[in-house]
Amino acid sequence: MSEFTKLQELAYEVRIEEVMTRDPVTVSPDTTMAELREILRQHRISGAPVVADGQMVGIISLEDLIKALANGAMTARVGEKMTPNPKTVYADESVVMAVNTFARYVFGRFPVIDREGHLVGILTRGDIMRGLLKQLEHEYHREEAFRVRVSHIFDELIADLNSITLHCDIKARDFEHAGEASSRIKRALTRLGVDPQIVRRAAIAAYELEINIVIHTTEGGEIIAEIQPEKVVIRAVDTGPGIPDIEAAMRPGFSTAPEWIREMGFGAGMGLVNVRRCADEMSLESPNQMWTSAKVVIYFRPPAGDKSSSQGLRAG
Repeated sequence: MSEFTKLQELAYEVRIEEVMTRDPVTVSPDTTMAELREILRQHRISGAPVVADGQMVGIISLEDLIKALANGAMTARVGEKMTPNPKTVYADESVVMAVNTFARYVFGRFPVIDREGHLVGILTRGDIMRGLLKQLEHEYHREEAFRVRVSHIFDELIADLNSITLHCDIKARDFEHAGEASSRIKRALTRLGVDPQIVRRAAIAAYELEINIVIHTTEGGEIIAEIQPEKVVIRAVDTGPGIPDIEAAMRPGFSTAPEWIREMGFGAGMGLVNVRRCADEMSLESPNQMWTSAKVVIYFRPPAGDKSSSQGLRAG
């Protein structure tokens, strides 16, 4: 079990649209590289989407400008030097997806589009850091105020609680709603006054299990969270196609996600690894590769006699 920071938690929870630069400066394919240099200088930016007739057709960067300067091509048009059909990210995706995309590609920025394909913003690594730090400040004040209000409630309420069970149906390939189950679990634990670090671990584990169902299944599955007096138990169940090699699946970087999933920034091979880092106990089974069931246990307090409370992975 590893400690997770509030910034890591926010990366799963905050959407790209909350941190991106809105109304980005754009240029046309007919803009000259000399004109582009002045635009970048005036606006103090390092690149811009290229738009023609209301549609984004490419992206031009400071690196492209430097190459044009070196080659004496400042009269060339942006349309000749731009990167056409650039990689994009969706505004409603979580920031962690953008982090994965930045890690996968070497680009310094990505255009942000909505689900209809319209350009709505631009995203850089700086946008992510500034946005998360701003969210962190807001979350800190909200969390402190909430802790004062509920600090005396948790022990009284949880002592009389048998359990609370949340059922969340997860649809295959439904990236637009990915993260809703983990958000429900986080809200429930937060309202019960559970320690923020425990909430953080549960939310991240649930998110990774949820996104695995979205990516790898054909018929979806279910996330079930049972909040008991001393722990939260999170189960993820799907109907296939199953995991052929559980030991391999737990290795960092191992992924069976198809290339089109990787192109979207998913399937980096760290999902189950992150789940294990969050868990006090974890079991994973996939009998005959027909279906997969994952179980994660996170204790509110370390079990008696267990100083680390980390039980590792148990397959089957």
